[in-house]
Amino acid sequence: MFGNSSNPILQEKTFNKERVYGNSATMTVNGTIEKTGVLLLILIVAASYTWQMAFNSGDIENASASMFPWMIGGAIGGLVVAIAMMFMHKYAAYLAPIYAVLEGLFIGAISAFFEFMYPGVVMNAVLGTFGTFLVMLFAYRTGLIKVTEKLRAVIIGATIAVGITYLLTWVLGMFGVNMGFMHGNGLLSIGISLAVIVIAAFNLLLDFDMIERGAQSGAPKYMEWIGAFGLLVTLVWLYIEFLKLLSKLQSRD
Repeated sequence: MFGNSSNPILQEKTFNKERVYGNSATMTVNGTIEKTGVLLLILIVAASYTWQMAFNSGDIENASASMFPWMIGGAIGGLVVAIAMMFMHKYAAYLAPIYAVLEGLFIGAISAFFEFMYPGVVMNAVLGTFGTFLVMLFAYRTGLIKVTEKLRAVIIGATIAVGITYLLTWVLGMFGVNMGFMHGNGLLSIGISLAVIVIAAFNLLLDFDMIERGAQSGAPKYMEWIGAFGLLVTLVWLYIEFLKLLSKLQSRD
C-alpha cells in the first residue's frame, strides 16, 4: 500500500485496481520516462503550430481573434480527455497523446499572448519549469527530500487550497468582483505566485513517488501512460505558473 498524489490520475487506488499478476508485462520507471518524453514531444509540436499561427497574424489584436478558439478548444478538450483518463485506464495509450495535442494547442496560443506582451518571458518560463523539474528529481532520487505521509498530506492540502482559491477567483470575476491581489504585479500577488510554484514543484515529488511505487507494485504496462500523463499535467501547471510570475515581475520594470 502507498499514499496518494494530489494528481487525480496518480492515485493509490488506480494502481492497486490495475495490478497484474503472473507473467504479464508490468509498468517500469524507465518505460514511464520514455512515454513522458513522447508526450512532451507531441505537446511541443502542437504548441509550435498555434505559436507560429499567432505570430503569423502580425500583432496581438489579430492573434487574439485567430487564437482564442484554439486556446479555448484545447483547454476544454484537454479537460474532457483528462476526465476520460480517470475512468478509461486501458485506453491511456490513445488518450494521453490526444491530451498532449490538445494541451499543446492551448499552451502554444497562451504562450504567444504572453510573449507578445512580455518578450522573452516564454523562454525563461521554459527554463524555470525544466530547471525546477531537474532540481526536484535530484532531491527525490538522492533522498534529500523524502515523501513522508505528513509531507504528502501537506502538499495535497495546499494543492486543494490553490484549486479552491482559483475557482473562487474565477466565479467572483464573472460577477464583476475584482481580485487584483491575485492578478496584479504587487508584492502580495508575486508572493502568491511564488507560493503556488513551490506547491506545484512539490507535486512533482508526489508524482515521482507514485510512479516508482506503481512500478514496484506490479501495475500493468499500460499504466506507464497514466504515470506519464500525470507528470505532464503537473509540468504544464508549473509552466503556466512560471509564465504568470515572470510576467508580473517584468511588468514592474
